[in-house]
Amino acid sequence: MAAELFQTDNKRLSRQTCKKILFFLLIVSFLTSGCSSGNDPQTASPSSESSEEADEDAPLRDNTPQVLTPEASGTAVFGNDIVSMDLSNISRGYMMLTYSGNNEKVKFQVEGPDGITCTYLVSARGEPVVYPLTGGNGRYTFTLLESADAAKDLYAVAFTQTADAALEDEFLPFLTPNVYVNYNTESQAVSEGSSLVKNCRSDLSAVNEIYHFVIKNVEYDTEKAENVEYGYTPNVDDTLSSGKGICFDYAALMTAMLRTQRIPTRLEVGYAGEAYHAWISCYLSENGWVDDIIEFDGQNWSLMDPTLAANNSNSSVKKYIGDGSKYIVKYTY
Repeated sequence: MAAELFQTDNKRLSRQTCKKILFFLLIVSFLTSGCSSGNDPQTASPSSESSEEADEDAPLRDNTPQVLTPEASGTAVFGNDIVSMDLSNISRGYMMLTYSGNNEKVKFQVEGPDGITCTYLVSARGEPVVYPLTGGNGRYTFTLLESADAAKDLYAVAFTQTADAALEDEFLPFLTPNVYVNYNTESQAVSEGSSLVKNCRSDLSAVNEIYHFVIKNVEYDTEKAENVEYGYTPNVDDTLSSGKGICFDYAALMTAMLRTQRIPTRLEVGYAGEAYHAWISCYLSENGWVDDIIEFDGQNWSLMDPTLAANNSNSSVKKYIGDGSKYIVKYTY
């Protein structure tokens, strides 16, 4: 995935630089607006066998998909003749933006109370798009920018609005679909995720099943990585049906499957060493380990990067994502 997909300033990176920071993401939890500190991959000491044994006497978990459907309720709407910002549901961890102008290059910025500003390319016209509020409780600033000089990549503010968010539940932003993790009740990824975990007795084992499915069935698409366009957004069903994708696709697919199984999942973007990369992390109420990469202590988010475990050539993957060392989170979606 090209780094420019995630850039937060108004200057695009050179093609050579983009190639250097392309990376393949296959993670078991996912990534844009809020940010947090990354964790280095851990080496497992307890065997996952012990957690499986503990599950044997537990009842089967409910694998009925939960799809939270964002709404542009219209009770708190701000904007002008080219943009509408529906902030009716910021307490549920999202807002909805509708751009109706005719400017070809439009960006949208969300600055959270954590001081992190996430920038999105706005490609939709005349239809609402969901953006997550992952910076926690506090004041958010929403800013729409239109291209003022395409040659110089300069933008002008078209509209800005602030609002204070008090989340009903801190996990809601990580259980709801958004512009990068886009799915609905009809998505094949949702039903596939439900089928994969039908025999699971815990959230931990559900994560394990989905993780292994993705690393075994999705191949890294190097051609796509070389040619991906600025502003690309994942399509989870396309990734599932084609069995191919780039880092962003892996992350979005796993995030969609996990979120609809009521497992809060963060799609994260940042650096793995010098490579710009995407991965996921998820929250479980249980203690336990999944493979040698992920640790759950029952309270804290922990890193998962299935990309490094997928059925790919190590040398090929390294070209795009490095060796998976020194993870630093920049943006969370």
